[in-house]
Amino acid sequence: MPSRLRKFIGMVILVTFVIVYAFIAMVIGDMTLQNAHTAVQMLYFAIAGIAWTIPAGALIWWMERPATISRKQAED
Repeated sequence: MPSRLRKFIGMVILVTFVIVYAFIAMVIGDMTLQNAHTAVQMLYFAIAGIAWTIPAGALIWWMERPATISRKQAED
């Protein structure tokens, strides 16, 4: 897969993922922690705010991989 195409696909997936993740984390936090102590709410949102970086980092790693050379291109 060409590098430019992989980066474009990764960018679309990353933007979509961050928007959906933020919405889901917000809804879960709002629905489950309404009556929780403020410290618990802050801890949840701190963890939820950092947790998205793990899958995003994996996606960015995939986007930055060098393009593979097919056998046909290697023979030329």
